[in-house]
Amino acid sequence: MPGRFMECSDKKNLYVARYAVRDLIPYIDWMYFFHAWGFPPKLAAVANIHGCDACRASWLAGLELEERGRGASAMQLYKEAVRMLDMLDADYGVNCEFRLFSANSDGDDILVEGTRIPMLRQQIPGSDGYCLCLSDFIRPVASGIEDGIGVFATAVDAEMELLYENDDYRRMLVQTLADRLAEACAEKLHECVRKSLWGYAEDEDFTPAELLACKYTGIRPAVGYPCLPDISLNFILDELLDFSRIGISLTENGMMRPHASVSGFVISHPKSRYFSVGAIDDEQLRDYSARRGVKPEEMKRFLASILR
Repeated sequence: MPGRFMECSDKKNLYVARYAVRDLIPYIDWMYFFHAWGFPPKLAAVANIHGCDACRASWLAGLELEERGRGASAMQLYKEAVRMLDMLDADYGVNCEFRLFSANSDGDDILVEGTRIPMLRQQIPGSDGYCLCLSDFIRPVASGIEDGIGVFATAVDAEMELLYENDDYRRMLVQTLADRLAEACAEKLHECVRKSLWGYAEDEDFTPAELLACKYTGIRPAVGYPCLPDISLNFILDELLDFSRIGISLTENGMMRPHASVSGFVISHPKSRYFSVGAIDDEQLRDYSARRGVKPEEMKRFLASILR
């Protein structure tokens, strides 16, 4: 049933769902859409104004004189994006899967029901004086108390990314919207996880704007995020979930296809937060490679962007 999670019989605690485009529109973070088109974040507010002429004129009038030209362009782009979303809704959707595991941490590793998943730790303390690692937010195995972790993936229909191959503008419009829809699906999925599939925040009641501001408990770090920079972790997540179930395949470098796909973890710790691992040195590269069971030279392919 569209928009409803169905439990799979072949894997414990594995759920899949398919969402219509229209159901995900309230969860779209328009700031990143406009950023992809080169607009400053403040102009993303155009998505929040009423569509009548008076409201649009009032919004434009509230901008600095030198910003009004770009504001008008952002307004036109948003109108075309909404029109495109309506067209996409007729033929395409977004698929997702989620699986809940028992888990514990062991140093900088997360143990997921027999699978050891190494994490990277910050080398420069944050403002609170701590060097964080995602494993910090999972109960240690030495405690003797079992914790949990979620693993998820989302992806648009692959055919969506093939539209308008001979029309550069419309193709970019679809691609940037597809990226936002995959992220919006992750936001919607995370809400369902907190309130029902995992149920650690059953009484949560946030507006879409509050969700986008991360007012909820827990985090949803995706592969490629600053706190989870190793793209090759997708190979491990694929083994835990089976990405092909929702139409995702991986390149030899761990990149997902369709391009508009998201994968990662769901962590419920009330004090968990996002952070940036930042740059790592050769010593940390060697340590991480050893924990991953990969030669440092091979791991450099996946961590080149954060190597000192």
